[in-house]
Amino acid sequence: MISRFRPYFRYLRPQRGLLIGAIACGILAGVASGFGLPYMVKKVFPVIFAQNAAPLTLWHLIQYTLWIPAVFVVRGVATYLNTYFIQLVGTRVLENIRLDFFRKLQVLPLSFFQKNSTGDLLSRGLADANQLQVTLTTVANEIVRSPASLVGSIGFVAWTAYTEQGVALVLVTLAVVPLAVLPIRYVGKKLIKRAGRIQAELGGVTGIFSENLSATKEVRAFSLEEREIARFGRASQTLIRAQMKFVKYEKALTPLIEIVSAVGIAFTLLYAYKVHLAQDTFITLITALYASYEPIKKLGSLNNELKRGLGSLDRLEEVLNAPVAIVDAPDARPLARAQGTLGFEQVSFSYHAGEPVLRDVSTVIPRGTVCALVGPSGAGKSTFANLVPRFFDAVQGRITLDGHDLRSLRLADLRRNIAVVSQDPVLFNDTIANNLLIARPEATRSEVEAAARAAFAHEFILGFPAGYETIVGERGARLSGGQKQRLALARAFLRDAPVLILDEATSALDSESEAKIQAALTQLVVGKTVLIIAHRFSTIRDASMILVFNAGTIAGSGTHEQLYAANALYRSLYDRQQGSGA
Repeated sequence: MISRFRPYFRYLRPQRGLLIGAIACGILAGVASGFGLPYMVKKVFPVIFAQNAAPLTLWHLIQYTLWIPAVFVVRGVATYLNTYFIQLVGTRVLENIRLDFFRKLQVLPLSFFQKNSTGDLLSRGLADANQLQVTLTTVANEIVRSPASLVGSIGFVAWTAYTEQGVALVLVTLAVVPLAVLPIRYVGKKLIKRAGRIQAELGGVTGIFSENLSATKEVRAFSLEEREIARFGRASQTLIRAQMKFVKYEKALTPLIEIVSAVGIAFTLLYAYKVHLAQDTFITLITALYASYEPIKKLGSLNNELKRGLGSLDRLEEVLNAPVAIVDAPDARPLARAQGTLGFEQVSFSYHAGEPVLRDVSTVIPRGTVCALVGPSGAGKSTFANLVPRFFDAVQGRITLDGHDLRSLRLADLRRNIAVVSQDPVLFNDTIANNLLIARPEATRSEVEAAARAAFAHEFILGFPAGYETIVGERGARLSGGQKQRLALARAFLRDAPVLILDEATSALDSESEAKIQAALTQLVVGKTVLIIAHRFSTIRDASMILVFNAGTIAGSGTHEQLYAANALYRSLYDRQQGSGA
């Protein structure tokens, strides 16, 4: 079972100096407990409580009595240093585990996040990573410390028993020690299934929590407060039941070991009576024997910890070992500034096997073309656009940029040549200036302000007391929808990429702002290739090229006038919207 954790002991290597010090202190504490305390009982108590012995001198009395605090000082200091060093190592290990987990999330394809809830991924990155850290440091510490204490105490028992009564007493005294392992095996089997269940249920609770916090407006708008409380309560109760099933067996381990230990001590007492063993020798043996059961209990707890850690490890490995589908080819070529000609050659794509979203799509979008993508919902417009920055890769066919297969280009270079403005733009909890600089970190303040002016965002930015240093809040919570979208557009202006993707980019703007931005876009798109996904025909009728999508295929291509005259689907979509007054 420990072999499952061996690949992750690499997190301990940078901390090996601290870890060796912690283990050394642990061994010292274990020997002080397992050997020092029984030895103290054997050597000190008989002298102090001797009935007919000559009185001790003051110096000898001090020597004997100081043995007691000396053992406990060594034991206490060593235990403290062991605990402190282990906690320090554990904190650093946790940092590295979470960093690797977070690093992996940054390169996983978007399809992975469509299959896994945000709350569950949060639970894996926080709770499961924390559990793995506890398991690694506990195993690294107790795998040496507890056996050292056990060997010390058993060694003392064997030595004392042999010197007093020979091999027979050694066998009687130690016979019960192997029996104490049986509860560990029994409880371990019960725990291994329940450990993973706890972490899974914790992920469910975290998911509901996260989902609720991201939908506060909807919860209040639809009066869902009581429903959400009930839903969270049910998930919490399920988690509690899973936790209590684990606790039921975990907490039974120590009493079971102590009962077995008590039976062993009772048999030793019977044997001591039969062979007329001296009381002081018996007390010494019992002290050492009892000391041997403490590390056995810790080893049992270590077994429980391994079971719990395995549950977390399984959940973490689902992310850490998840395939990274969108990667650079081994011979990927660099790309400077692209010209912007896009080509789709018999491209097919599906999110799920057997459910194609795009079917054998072929088209060429020349550089400098403002291309609008229209069609019913679910026709494949957004998927078509998302294939360009390689958010997904085509299942069949190929997509080219200036004649180069996208998969032959370095991913970072490809995406540096593309600016994306989505329907629901995300702003980070940072200043407005820093949110804009994401597009081009080396941009000057004057360039940032110029981009904001182009997106008609400069005036409302200056309306804030802190101006460009205003903190926008989580996901831009302190801004209106229109303000967030203008900042997202300003980010695209600042990036000045040769390929621009606008996915409903003006949907949250009022008509006046939209008209101004359309005028600005007229200047922005000069020399650039632009993909516009919009349901409002007022934003696309002047596009130089329009692609009409239907059921994953391109059902028509041309200008507004050409399509309105020759394409029934386009004409019906346009007339329906014009008739509704949109």
